Amino acid sequence: MLETRDLTIRFGGHVAVDHVSCAFQPGSLTAIVGPNGAGKTTYFNLISGQLRATEGQVLLDGEDLSRLPAPLRTRRGLGRAFQLTQLFPNLSVLENVRLAVQARRGVGLRMLSVWLNHRELLDEASAIVERVRLSARADAAAASLPHGDQRKLEVAMLIALDPKVYMFDEPTAGMSVDEVPVILDLIRELKSQRQHTILLVEHKMDVVRELADRIIVLHQGQLVADGEPAAVIASPIVQNAYLGVASEEAAA
Repeated sequence: MLETRDLTIRFGGHVAVDHVSCAFQPGSLTAIVGPNGAGKTTYFNLISGQLRATEGQVLLDGEDLSRLPAPLRTRRGLGRAFQLTQLFPNLSVLENVRLAVQARRGVGLRMLSVWLNHRELLDEASAIVERVRLSARADAAAASLPHGDQRKLEVAMLIALDPKVYMFDEPTAGMSVDEVPVILDLIRELKSQRQHTILLVEHKMDVVRELADRIIVLHQGQLVADGEPAAVIASPIVQNAYLGVASEEAAA
């Protein structure tokens, strides 16, 4: 189980995330929604370790990760995909995924161990590349890929790490209509396994309605709603703060 307790960060006088306490169970997909500037990505950054909290804790299976840097949190089981892709640009698609597989297995940099495991690592990486529909571009440099394929590659690397927690920050952002189904199918597949905790920041409400078991809503850094998708979407605070119903009625 992933849990945040009173998670808070201040930038000068601005409180970007304000004492957010929430628990996320294995086998569930939770969508985190809210208007621009609500603190969604900042909350992700606090969980994954890109930012250090001013107050509060991040716990995974009861272990306090709050003082650990991002790489050690990844080793504990927190996997994160970003709004902007994080790839090795000069390496091939297959080599990017192979490095992620190698990192998960803890294969060291000793030449003998690398060569002994090289074929097995490549076979596993190739299977993951095929899952994300990139086999035809396996030998292409990551930097040469169009944006949609780079997003697929980042998801492939995340799958290769096999984390306990998958954190997707707007995974379909910037993708064409034809490319989006591949990413959504991968998330559905991960959800169907019922083994992982999945967090999803997403602005597309049709995607949220389809995938989420639960929605939490952040507004001005605070947790303002939490529950089943239909109930949360219909609640007055979400209609006003996120969907803008009140402002639209006023304009009319």
